Amino acid sequence: MLKKLSFVVLLLCSLGAMPPAAPSYQLAKLHYGGGGDWYANKTSLPNLINFCNQALHTNLAPDEATVELDQPELLTYPFLHMTGHGNVSFTTAEAQNLRRYLIGGGFLHIDDNYGLDKFIRPEMKKVFPELEFVELPFSHPIYHQKYQFPKGLPKVHEHDGKRPQGFGLVYKGRLVCFYTFECDLGNGWEDVGTYPEDTPAVHDAALRMGANLVSYALTQD
Repeated sequence: MLKKLSFVVLLLCSLGAMPPAAPSYQLAKLHYGGGGDWYANKTSLPNLINFCNQALHTNLAPDEATVELDQPELLTYPFLHMTGHGNVSFTTAEAQNLRRYLIGGGFLHIDDNYGLDKFIRPEMKKVFPELEFVELPFSHPIYHQKYQFPKGLPKVHEHDGKRPQGFGLVYKGRLVCFYTFECDLGNGWEDVGTYPEDTPAVHDAALRMGANLVSYALTQD
């Protein structure tokens, strides 16, 4: 409820109904262990933040934060983004901290940057051993925030040529983790020209879907 009320306040501020306020939230990128390139896609989150502030009239801090799972600051970020191509490793304590963060109202977006899948699934089992990733139906609200995606995730990069899939971990009826697979959503957020094959239309679709993720994370109960 606190996240939802704060989101309404920042919307009112942006529309001039209240005096301007300091940034209400900062989005964070997860610095994880195991040697994988957690730092990939350097322009992704800044571009998404800028897009959300313009299109959703949010008041997000312009710079992303970087956080590790053993840092107390983790609990201050309502939206945690994770990406990479390679190995991921959570310690027992880190898995427990991530579980507390997600149960307590946090939201994790995992974006497979190609090659992450075989590593992230067993690590998330440490966090929620009782849960399985389930593919979300296209009717799920995450696809129907400000922007409508009636066919699910946009396809940014081909990878193995499979269809893009959005998987979720649902804890007591609440989506706590959204995992984008065979999509490469974060690459679509990067500066236009980073990947010459990505058209402006692909870039825009990726940002719109990203804005849906942020909107959903900040407004869900």
